[in-house]
Amino acid sequence: MTKMIQCISPVDGRVYAERPALTLVEAEAAVARARAAQAGWAARPLEERIALVKAGVEVLNGMKDRVVEELAWQMGRPTRYGGEFGGMNERTTYMAGIAADALAPMVVENSNLFERRIEREPFGVVFIVAPWNYPYMTAINTLVPALIAGNTVILKHATQTLLVGERLAEAFHAAGVPEDVFQNVVLDHSVTEDLIGQRAFGFVNFTGSVGGGQAMERAAAGTFTPVGLELGGKDPGYVMEDADLDAAVDSLMDGAMFNAGQCCCGIERIYVHESLYDAFVEKAVAWVKTLKLGNPFDAATTIGPMANKRFAETVRSQIADAITDGATALIDPALFPEDDGGAYLAPQILVNVNHEMRVMREESFGPVVGIMPVKDDAHAVAMMNDCDYGLTASLWTADSERAARIGRQIETGTVFQNRCDYLDPALCWTGCKDTGRGAGLSVLGYQSVTRPKSYHLKKVTK
Repeated sequence: MTKMIQCISPVDGRVYAERPALTLVEAEAAVARARAAQAGWAARPLEERIALVKAGVEVLNGMKDRVVEELAWQMGRPTRYGGEFGGMNERTTYMAGIAADALAPMVVENSNLFERRIEREPFGVVFIVAPWNYPYMTAINTLVPALIAGNTVILKHATQTLLVGERLAEAFHAAGVPEDVFQNVVLDHSVTEDLIGQRAFGFVNFTGSVGGGQAMERAAAGTFTPVGLELGGKDPGYVMEDADLDAAVDSLMDGAMFNAGQCCCGIERIYVHESLYDAFVEKAVAWVKTLKLGNPFDAATTIGPMANKRFAETVRSQIADAITDGATALIDPALFPEDDGGAYLAPQILVNVNHEMRVMREESFGPVVGIMPVKDDAHAVAMMNDCDYGLTASLWTADSERAARIGRQIETGTVFQNRCDYLDPALCWTGCKDTGRGAGLSVLGYQSVTRPKSYHLKKVTK
């Protein structure tokens, strides 16, 4: 019997889309086509591959109205925000612009005696397993450099954003990228793991949960297939005594609540110097009370449903446990009448929290944030590092040297000063601890989807 993969819309709970999952035989055939097409794709001039990839993204831009509507139905993001085109275009443009330099040979010697160099060679078939929370940008992060570097790509998108892979493939094929060079597939977990275990791919990139990353590593065990992992996060913000308070509140609370808190680098913990703590909390509460929870198609809605009611149940459970353990909830859910006990969840600020509480230890991935006072930098660093994750940290101070000094002490992948919840395509996107391993974007993003190959060419025989 054919297994159907269903996307249940968080907007109204109905089956919004469903597709048949490929059998293992069908999936193996797709990989074989990708492998057969790879040499021809890599043989094309770099400039041609760049042009085709950029053209694919341009075609996707022309599909904006449909894409934005589908995103709202699939994962609940309000249509007022217009999709992910700003970040997607920024990352594509930057990665395309640095490709020639990033992929250029590293020449050690070119004399009348020897030619010695290191080249970057595509892995072959790159497998992308993409998440639902920023379904276009996260896929683009690997898709663009992988194709430009000469790999073929197979994309498996999250069940919750089942149509995103189809739109990406539709756009890239319309732009001239051959169908076998970039394929979107619908797979269940079993077939996915079987393919990885067969060493079907030259590189696997996975963005998702810690449990999902562990499953990927188990599937790849013994195959020596490189696996890039961006997993959970519990990103902190630290507001120092010299911070611009209003700017800190506005940015950190947006970082905590945007996309219903469903951001890889969203702010989930805030530590405020005790001299500013009361003022920060007061302003943060006022900020959250301006949000409007509701149907994502309503132009007034600023926070839509979470992508699935089970995700909202996890956050509700964390909040309830924290309150039982002594935390104080500062937002009355009655202010958000759309909170339906399902996917629609009122935002929440918690104080009187501590690191014994799940809400301060475990990833929430929802519209809740805990705020704690700290006495000094050492206290803040200890709190920020008391975590199993390490993706980003947001430091608020007028002193850049101080921010850099503190940043060197934090176990994290990216340190921000006076901003948060942003991916700079010129910088490496990476993490540590349970956040995973690997490098996306920047020059290092090209190194992730290629392998080094050395040439030692002796031009004489004596």
